[in-house]
Amino acid sequence: MRRPLLGQSLAALALALVARPALAEDKPSPDLDMAMLNRLTWGATSAEVQRMRAMGAEAWLQAELHPPAAERLPVAAQAMIDALPARTQNTIALVRELHEQVAAAKAAQAAMAPSGQGPGQGAASTGAAPSSPMQAGPSGATATQPPPPAPLTPQEVRRDLLGDAFRQDQTRLILRALYAPSQLREQLTAFWLNHFNVYADKAEIRLFVRDYEDQAIRPHALGRFRDLLEATLRSPAMLQYLDNAQNAKGRINENYAREIMELHTMGVGSGYTQKDVQELARILTGVGIVNPDRPERPSPANPAAIRDGMFAFYPGRHDMGDKVFLGHAIKGSGYDEVRQALDILCAQPATARHVSRQLAQYFVADSPPPALVERMTARWAKSGGDIAAVLDLLFHSPEFRASLSHPLLKDPQHFVLSAVRMAYDDRVIANTQPIANWLNRLGQPFYGHLTPDGYPLERTAWNGPGQIEQRFEIAQAIGTGSAGLFKGEAPSATPRQAFPVLQGALYYGGLDKQLSPGTRTALDQAASPQEWNVLFLASPDFMGR
Repeated sequence: MRRPLLGQSLAALALALVARPALAEDKPSPDLDMAMLNRLTWGATSAEVQRMRAMGAEAWLQAELHPPAAERLPVAAQAMIDALPARTQNTIALVRELHEQVAAAKAAQAAMAPSGQGPGQGAASTGAAPSSPMQAGPSGATATQPPPPAPLTPQEVRRDLLGDAFRQDQTRLILRALYAPSQLREQLTAFWLNHFNVYADKAEIRLFVRDYEDQAIRPHALGRFRDLLEATLRSPAMLQYLDNAQNAKGRINENYAREIMELHTMGVGSGYTQKDVQELARILTGVGIVNPDRPERPSPANPAAIRDGMFAFYPGRHDMGDKVFLGHAIKGSGYDEVRQALDILCAQPATARHVSRQLAQYFVADSPPPALVERMTARWAKSGGDIAAVLDLLFHSPEFRASLSHPLLKDPQHFVLSAVRMAYDDRVIANTQPIANWLNRLGQPFYGHLTPDGYPLERTAWNGPGQIEQRFEIAQAIGTGSAGLFKGEAPSATPRQAFPVLQGALYYGGLDKQLSPGTRTALDQAASPQEWNVLFLASPDFMGR
């Protein structure tokens, strides 16, 4: 009888397995359809495999490229989202609530501060008796009563409200990634959130990320890039993150203009000049955010003003002078200048090439074949920047098909989400906080990258020894059922196993045939289902997508 490989010996086996170089004879003939499913989703599940096999690979791919505009999650996941307290509040209401509660905390703090009187003198002067901390007990003895908790400071109120709103948004994002039927759209949502990166810990952006995801990113993730670009421009998250809310005539701020060109569209070294950055910054003057503390006031005298949710265009702050941007003359005309500038940027071959290359990096290789990027660039121009059309070419390319035989190292988001999907299939978790914590530990939390360039797409950024050790610990938490993913789940009459069973329909439905001999040998040494789970989730075979 085998002894369990507990503690350091199990860790050593898993880490040695990950570190072991792949040999040619280790690679079985891949199931390319299964490999494509794993590449285009947040991780294979038995239900998704059955769906692909029932539809056929091509029909499944077209359904992923052209998903319905709206879809609901599984009942349990949708119920968790529907129960989130902030679900029914719009962003303006959330910001107003924050400002009101911070103001109330400041007022309470000021009322408690001494102002020429000693503490408590105000109460004594009205004839009110000071409260005593002593109270008679049952035997006549006195007992000290604990003092009331100190009121929260304005800083603590702000921290708690922003933190709570952000936890709710993390819950929604994680549940959608795990359980949304249209998995390619969820992957593209994460891709574009990274491409158009915002950092949640700046100012009040934690209150804006829900609308950023739901209104700017997800609806356009497989649509026209031009629409996606303008949707991000009109997002308060982007405008606050890159300081365009402060960009006004006479007080030009070039931050956003520079990043639009350098990161979001044309790319570094693509031919634009500092003068183009300055002209675009002038075009973007007056593009900002509504002040939620002021009531909405229609302005018939200024019909050029725009208010849409938290987005605002202020004509009085706009530089109405004529501009020359990327060789194009743009007459001073208010917000229409912004639309013209976006049209010019999206028509640039450099934009098509820059974004196509990043999509190819995400789905094919760290250094994608230049010929593939050029064909994607041509499809971009022909389709007018239709993201689904560009991806359709990519997924039917021989370069993509060949890449499926050489799995890509999963970044932390892919590793964590695919491990949970593999472990629990369609069983909906009740607690997303462990997943958020793991992404923090692995260095890739959603909305957690400080600078606007986003997380690196190159896999070499995620293969250091410390990263692999952390992944083993997370594999151990998931594989042994000790992660707390079902903490808070309502009691059920049906008994639940304390740990997942990975050797199920999905594994024996095709994954088992894809394992290398080294992984098989390691799995054969596991003395319990829990150990088998850990070794499988920590294996090089699972680390690839």
